[in-house]
Amino acid sequence: MRPVPVTQPAYLAESPIWDASTQSLLWADIMAGDIHRLDPASGQDSMTSVGVPVGALATRRTGGLILAAGTGFATLNERTGELRWLWTGGLGDRMNDGKCDPAGRFLGGTLTYARHPGACALYRLDPATGDVSTVLDGVTLSNGLGWSPAGDLMYYADTPSEQVDVLRYDPGTGQVSDRRMFADLHDVPGRPDGLTVDSEGCVWIAMAGGGAVRKYTPDGELDHVIGFPVSLVTSVTFGGATLADLYVTTSRENFTEADLADQPLAGSVFMVAATGVRGLPANTYAG
Repeated sequence: MRPVPVTQPAYLAESPIWDASTQSLLWADIMAGDIHRLDPASGQDSMTSVGVPVGALATRRTGGLILAAGTGFATLNERTGELRWLWTGGLGDRMNDGKCDPAGRFLGGTLTYARHPGACALYRLDPATGDVSTVLDGVTLSNGLGWSPAGDLMYYADTPSEQVDVLRYDPGTGQVSDRRMFADLHDVPGRPDGLTVDSEGCVWIAMAGGGAVRKYTPDGELDHVIGFPVSLVTSVTFGGATLADLYVTTSRENFTEADLADQPLAGSVFMVAATGVRGLPANTYAG
């Protein structure tokens, strides 16, 4: 499995989402507040700037995008650039990773730049009511999210914990329970960042500072490691016509000139073609 860069380097590329309706890859350059849409067929990478940090995004069933941006949630009309705020009450300095659950709710969490322990939270936006609820509190740096193929398990990374947890998930209510450790990453290079789940229930974890994506079986056993020519691997998703291509975002955040000379491709989005497995279709926001 050979990673190939498919975009120009960004500062902090994150939140890759495959939009099956347009056969394109959405991703965010967080601190720039830029949302990119890559057409792999032509190589064209178009951009919409929103003026605030964007931690995560997803498509909406009614059209447009839902964002975890600033300290809250907002909708975006890509055509006009109109940003409409739904809620701005998140603890911490900004929103970070987020995704839609199988029922179409949008979950997103926060961080502080100083990484204050337990100062942040993971939130859930209900598309029917617009209400925002706290899913998990006492979070330090909310990161990777994903659901099992049946939708009854949620995988979650609070990055400084150096582990990925799994929780029982009620698709009907969005409630979580029975949190336990899924993968212990204390003794491997890097820390867990974004993640995705494939159609067989395996969990693919991006390792920031570890230069790799690690694949774990549903039982939490390491199955495969894909190395990258950059250290800050931030997130991962499946895309392509059959959802068999792996797209991986990376970062050059806080790099020195020496770091950039050593890792000139840092910040690029990479593709690993034809992995032999398939991902799950990206969940869309029901609002």
